[in-house]
Amino acid sequence: MGSSILTPALALVVWTLAIWMVMYSRRIPAMQAAKIDPDSARHPGSLDTLPASARSAADNYNHLHEAPTIFYALVFYTHLAGNADPWFVVLAWAYVGLRVMHSLVQVTINKVLIRFALFTLSTLVLMAIAVGNLLMLS
Repeated sequence: MGSSILTPALALVVWTLAIWMVMYSRRIPAMQAAKIDPDSARHPGSLDTLPASARSAADNYNHLHEAPTIFYALVFYTHLAGNADPWFVVLAWAYVGLRVMHSLVQVTINKVLIRFALFTLSTLVLMAIAVGNLLMLS
């Protein structure tokens, strides 16, 4: 899968773009079926009447722009600081795997407790990367 810590960052970017495609493959037909004028969708919450499958994909796409921003910063810091040992690469791949699983749960069965568990685990991975980098400062 690649030994560079940058490769998991690329993988998460590609996954985010895949979720973008899922989002619009669901949202556009749902908007057409509900006869929603795209101009009426310019404000947050204006598409809340769409089916759950269309909303969950959009919600997940948004989620992939929230906590993962910390992941990207940590990956680039780790790489630029020269700290990208194999353990950090494993942690980075673990984070990507957990985010992919979170997405799959959200766009399919959308069980909040499962999503929360995956989110929590992924956040713990971010904390491990951050603390590991802090420890390498001394």
